[in-house]
Amino acid sequence: MDTLTIRDLAIDLPQLHDDELTPVQHLDTDADRLSLISYAVSSLKQHTLSRTQVFDTRLHGITAERANLDNLRMSSVEVSRCDLASLTFTASRLTRVRFTDCRLLGARLSDLTLENVVFERCRFDYATFDNVTAKGPAAFAGCSLVESEFTGCDLSGVAFDDCALRSTTFGPGTYKGTDLRDNDLTAITGALNLRRVVINHHQLTDLSTILADELGITFADDDR
Repeated sequence: MDTLTIRDLAIDLPQLHDDELTPVQHLDTDADRLSLISYAVSSLKQHTLSRTQVFDTRLHGITAERANLDNLRMSSVEVSRCDLASLTFTASRLTRVRFTDCRLLGARLSDLTLENVVFERCRFDYATFDNVTAKGPAAFAGCSLVESEFTGCDLSGVAFDDCALRSTTFGPGTYKGTDLRDNDLTAITGALNLRRVVINHHQLTDLSTILADELGITFADDDR
């Protein structure tokens, strides 16, 4: 099985073979199961997919306005170069799913379970993550998370690698072993919640400054 290694984290990737995939022109939104397909279209006005199992599938180049995904079971799926602005993605489980070069601006992701999931070079600016739980390896690699927000999430062991975290909010949640090494943490919000994360020594100064600000600490003039 192919794996992607990010620092100490090994993520199992989807295993798809082109000769086993059937190209399709549309998705059957009423199907209970989608498997062994390759789907690529230029634009969808709106798309809803609910209570469906999506296995061994490739989705590429899709543009959808305000797509709604609900109660999905995704396993061994590749999603690449898709523009899913304002996506609503809820109550689903993702296993061995790889998102690459996708735009998810303003997406709302809630009650998701992730296991062997990687987001590579994806844009999550202004997105909200609510009650997202990592049950296995998961990572954000080279992603933009500007002004995004994590609330009530369990990101234990999740790796953030070379991500843009400007004005990213880490709300109350579980961050045991969350790997934030080598990311710029100078402009994040919610440092008080980042208990038991993993950082580099040089990042301690950045977090200390943010913590002082969040705690309302003032510094006396040493010359007096």
